[in-house]
Amino acid sequence: MPVKHVKRAAHSVKKDNERGARTALIEELFYDFNRSRAQVYVMNFVRGILFGAGSVIGGTLVIALIIWILSLLGNVIPPLGNFFDGISHTLESGPR
Repeated sequence: MPVKHVKRAAHSVKKDNERGARTALIEELFYDFNRSRAQVYVMNFVRGILFGAGSVIGGTLVIALIIWILSLLGNVIPPLGNFFDGISHTLESGPR
């Protein structure tokens, strides 16, 4: 039994050393590319702006695609078409 514990401990130490080496390498690469905090903040700000814009554009395209598919189904299935016509009429008439 003690041999099993020694092997487990040796495996744990090896795994921790590998994890530490990977972490150190990633940190070193990060600091090589980004030497100042201001540069990191600017990069993250621009990344956030672009992520937000991409999300809005992507969401708009998905909604447009869904509406287009539903309009095609409205022409094929008459009750569904009547339902969509009622919704469009309600939207066009506006609030009373």
